Amino acid sequence: MILAAVFAPLIAPHDPYAQDLISRLQGISPQHILGTDVTGRDVFSRIIYGGRISFTVGLVSVFLAGAAGMALGMTAGIAGGIVDSVIMRIMDAMMSIPMIIMALFLGSIFGKGLGNLCLAISICMIPLYARVTRGQVLTVRQMDYVTAAKLCGASKLRIAVTHIFPNCVSSNIVLMTMNLGNAILCEASLSFLGMGINPPTASWGGMVNDGYTYMSSNPIIAIAPGICIMIVVLCFNMVGDALRDALDPKLRGTLRKKKERKARGYGIKTS
Repeated sequence: MILAAVFAPLIAPHDPYAQDLISRLQGISPQHILGTDVTGRDVFSRIIYGGRISFTVGLVSVFLAGAAGMALGMTAGIAGGIVDSVIMRIMDAMMSIPMIIMALFLGSIFGKGLGNLCLAISICMIPLYARVTRGQVLTVRQMDYVTAAKLCGASKLRIAVTHIFPNCVSSNIVLMTMNLGNAILCEASLSFLGMGINPPTASWGGMVNDGYTYMSSNPIIAIAPGICIMIVVLCFNMVGDALRDALDPKLRGTLRKKKERKARGYGIKTS
């Protein structure tokens, strides 16, 4: 799906914005693989181009949220004291609000558009990265090599850049991968509610909104983009789980022990 979105102009059989009222609400046919919508636009072509919007929103949102959240989390963990308390209380307050509710509120303030949508979704996800990063910082600060660096006269900035930051990257990469699906789902929800991408720009949530009125007569208009959303979110969650298993040494060791116990139960010798 990512490759299809990247090479959309080469793959899409029709112009996703070209209207043909004579061919409106057509079913599946050789000319239109997934039929047409209420204005005669090709559904398959709009799904491909809608993927570009969804992946763009997801990537930009998690990058902005990850950068801001890691900066706040490292600041809170390294500074401690009143700075830590203020930052984390703000993060706790933001996390107490459901993501979609906060995104709707921010979307109403920023307005519609791709940039504003990315900004609203990224702000909603900042607390997740801030809390994870702060926890990593508090753990790494107690390590012997950090203590040795302090005794050698290294500054807080040098310790943060050379010792603390690298140890926070892997956990945040996993979180970013898993949150890609959440960002895409949030974008689809906002577009479905009319608070996301401006029509006639193709987006999966907007296509579901356009098609649910015709569920009884032509359900493929809404079902096809809905299936795409489900598959993409599921795939990103599975990739995130795989990265977590690969990058987390403790979890990797636990999984290895489970495999060894299972192998011994079947009488298989493990190396």
